[in-house]
Amino acid sequence: MSTNKRAYNFNAGPSALPLEVLERAQKELVDFNGSGMSIMEMSHRSKDYDEVHNNAINRLKKILSVPDNYDVLFLQGGASLQFAMVPMNFLTKDKTASYVLTGSWSEKAHKEAKLFGNAVVAASTKENEYRNIPNLDEIQFNADDAYVHITSNNTIYGTEWKEFPNTGDVPLVADMSSDILSRPIDVNQFGIIYAGAQKNLGPSGVTVVIIRKDLIEKANTDIPTMLKYKTHAVKNSLYNTPPTFGIYMLGEVLRWVEEQGGLEAIQQRNVEKAKYIYDVIDESNGFYKGHAEPNSRSLMNITFRLADEELEKQFLAEAKAAGFVGLNGHRSVGGCRASTYNAVPVEACIALRDFMYDFQKKHQ
Repeated sequence: MSTNKRAYNFNAGPSALPLEVLERAQKELVDFNGSGMSIMEMSHRSKDYDEVHNNAINRLKKILSVPDNYDVLFLQGGASLQFAMVPMNFLTKDKTASYVLTGSWSEKAHKEAKLFGNAVVAASTKENEYRNIPNLDEIQFNADDAYVHITSNNTIYGTEWKEFPNTGDVPLVADMSSDILSRPIDVNQFGIIYAGAQKNLGPSGVTVVIIRKDLIEKANTDIPTMLKYKTHAVKNSLYNTPPTFGIYMLGEVLRWVEEQGGLEAIQQRNVEKAKYIYDVIDESNGFYKGHAEPNSRSLMNITFRLADEELEKQFLAEAKAAGFVGLNGHRSVGGCRASTYNAVPVEACIALRDFMYDFQKKHQ
């Protein structure tokens, strides 16, 4: 175990990685599996890398109980490229795509979709400053829609879907970049799940796509080769050189999730971690003001404000001096945000809770 002091890392992404994974990678960095090479130096066609690649896919399938009629793909370009790839593959001129707007990233996804066809707003909480997730009965879509798109967790505003809409035969597409692996989900509810890795899956550079095989076969064909899901499904995400080190790290993070007891244990710990901080907010008599409505609160991104900007600046400055990293809110909204992803240890959340209590006592 490393003796180096670790920061209390609450960054929103790239974010904390499990220390055990970092130490494992450190040991193998210059000589992977007795090869005399780093995983970063190996051919992506080699036997050693092939095993790493397939183990990562199989681990993800096992952890999320991915059914056999889905493919798991490792792509690049982040969720931002998926904003375009989804409509490029599935939005045809005679179809409509419905988007539920719950924050900045769903707005960006909707904006990209409008470049390819008719993309409408199925529901939105923008008028409420994105403080909540819509009620399921507020979501308006048609039975012949190409798909319905949601963002499962909203990093900037600190809201998260507690249950997902039943869209029947219309594929439900979910951007799960910031809460995938934080809790068990039923993959069968979705046509497509996509997620940038840099929150709960590993380092930045890998994008996971979980997609139903029948959708791949129905996708548009008159699009560039690299932007077709089928290209990557047929080649097991090895059509071109993949981000090999990122996939290796993703596989090690998935191994760590298994070692923690799987998603049920991870969820239980995430609930505990978030409660420490939400309790401070709720018990502060308004000194700390949470942004999200209680029934929509995220377990991954806890957003709050203080009485005024000067006090917030002082809070953030003192927190930084005390070893806390990444507590600034997103540049578009300001305020404060603690991102408590899977790899953020319970001890860091307890330390933040204690710091917030002490700061309130000093400045109330």
